[in-house]
Amino acid sequence: MTPQHPLTSQQIDIWLAFYQTITAPELQAALLELLNDAERQQQIRFYRPDDRLRYLVTRALVRTTLSRYAPVAPADWTFIPNEYGRPAIGNPHPDARSLNFNVSHTRGLIALAVTRERVLGVDVENLATRQVSDGIAEHFFAPAEVAELATVPEDRRQDRFFEYWTFKEAYIKARGMGLSIPLDRFSFHFPDERKVALAVDPELSDDGARWRFWQFRPTPEHLLALCAERLDGAIPHVTVRTVIPTVSDTPFAWTLLKR
Repeated sequence: MTPQHPLTSQQIDIWLAFYQTITAPELQAALLELLNDAERQQQIRFYRPDDRLRYLVTRALVRTTLSRYAPVAPADWTFIPNEYGRPAIGNPHPDARSLNFNVSHTRGLIALAVTRERVLGVDVENLATRQVSDGIAEHFFAPAEVAELATVPEDRRQDRFFEYWTFKEAYIKARGMGLSIPLDRFSFHFPDERKVALAVDPELSDDGARWRFWQFRPTPEHLLALCAERLDGAIPHVTVRTVIPTVSDTPFAWTLLKR
């Protein structure tokens, strides 16, 4: 098969799937055929129909999207988890092995980020369905973040919490180490409402300047954050598209909130 989308390390593509619109039984059956046996077994273990559909579309989205960039059929992709459980591409073709991807999902939306030769992480959250208390921030956030959050007007505090949370999740996903990285050992701060900066405890063996960040709202109730490794200093170009796997994709107009 011939890849459909050229992609370099200077580009990051984000694919958004509003999976609850994928209701046609024949399309769901076609997507299921793309999954491997283990994925099919996992899909039927979900009790709630929404969770089953979200898992199905997530796995099909990953497989069909990666096939846009490398000559591998959607059903033929293989994935090898690292010691923290993050999957990496196992296919030997060089166009496949040079890809890096990360996926996140929440109620109503799946987000997949893809690039080459640089690690990245993405997180998306539904602010309408997740209510959080101040105690969660006190338990998980760095002291500077907790202090700043306490100064935010109450009607903005929920949004500010998720501004922190999505950035933190995107960062630990880019590191590929999951929650083995303590969330209170690194902190974000906002020099102004359009900018974000990262400070990392030296014990985490990282430098905040190693990373770039973006944040935007795909919908009024969803918030998405992207973290990507800096390479030669050039800012990668981020493109966003909505997609129905195997059916269609459309350019998506997005407005940057923070970088």
